Amino acid sequence: MNKATEDQFNELHNLVTTEFLKRVKGGEASTQDLKAACDWLKTNDISGVAYDGSPLEKLAKVMPKVNPELVQRRLYGKVRS
Repeated sequence: MNKATEDQFNELHNLVTTEFLKRVKGGEASTQDLKAACDWLKTNDISGVAYDGSPLEKLAKVMPKVNPELVQRRLYGKVRS
């Protein structure tokens, strides 16, 4: 059995990326699609910068802040060292 060529992997990469873009831009992406697209970006070492006014910055503003010490207190009753 022959292994896939680099060109075949590149074509598959392009097809998957194109499909994610189509679903997101078309407004038809499900929660699972969005999760898969995020995983795809992470797997391919793609990250973003939340500059002023960017969609990523707007998302970051609405995300709740997590206090690790508060989480530990609620889980364990005290902060572990």
